[in-house]
Amino acid sequence: MKSGFIGIIGRPNVGKSTLLNRILGEKIAITSSKPQTTRNRITGIYTDLKYQDGEGLQMVFLDTPGIHKPKNRLGGAINETAVNTYKGVDLILLIIDGTKKFGTGDQYLLDMIQEVGTPKILAINKMDQMKPEDYLELYTHYDKTGLFRDIYGISALNGTNVDELLSCISGYMPDGPMYYPEDMATGDPLRFIVSEIIREKLLEYLDEEVPHGVYVEIESYEEKPDITNISAVIYCEKKSHKSIIIGKGGRKIKGIGKSARLEIESLVGTKVYLELWVKVKENWRESERMIRSFGYRDE
Repeated sequence: MKSGFIGIIGRPNVGKSTLLNRILGEKIAITSSKPQTTRNRITGIYTDLKYQDGEGLQMVFLDTPGIHKPKNRLGGAINETAVNTYKGVDLILLIIDGTKKFGTGDQYLLDMIQEVGTPKILAINKMDQMKPEDYLELYTHYDKTGLFRDIYGISALNGTNVDELLSCISGYMPDGPMYYPEDMATGDPLRFIVSEIIREKLLEYLDEEVPHGVYVEIESYEEKPDITNISAVIYCEKKSHKSIIIGKGGRKIKGIGKSARLEIESLVGTKVYLELWVKVKENWRESERMIRSFGYRDE
């Protein structure tokens, strides 16, 4: 059996979660056009028991939050999650957005991973949106660093070269045990995935700063044969944000709830009764106690 852990790292909005969902063939990580969508480390499990004449392969992908310059304590905690993850894996997979010019944030990442002896692969994402000369320029720049064993151009959204990238990654996996059952696609609890689905809908329905100041907590989760009852609290930072989330006549929160409920139903395979509440926790992103309480930093 070949098995190992792959840390997916990169700046915000480069397509890390989109790639993980593409590799697994199902959605386990939320995606959004807004930065810092991923706040926690997401575990995705790829298992192929017919790999190389039945030898067996299991690759555990750890999708990390986008590494960025923190604007608050929450941002610092999110960065710590990403950094602590890539230091304990068998392979580092760096994803970059090929439509963006190389900048100081990219150099910061290179300097960071240079200190780690773990093998590294680079994936230049969104190559379907790039001109050949722009791709070649980025490829050459990163190749000259000498940090990467392999470099691939991919489109996580369309699936271009993802199978080739996956085959390359599998070649770096050492002999090891089967860490998870064959039918598991993620090691994350269902309650966490449900809370993330609700947060994704908040990101879709809300504009500007409001969605970055929300946290979703599942208060109760009750499974019955024909229905799953879920009660969740949406915490926000300001009273004005609460009224924006609820919307005139409660229309906004109803839309968020309906969209989340439909996706949760397809996930759990039953009808879902979803109850959403909105509460205010003033400036919780700057509160070390709240950040720890919400699980963004280890106690």
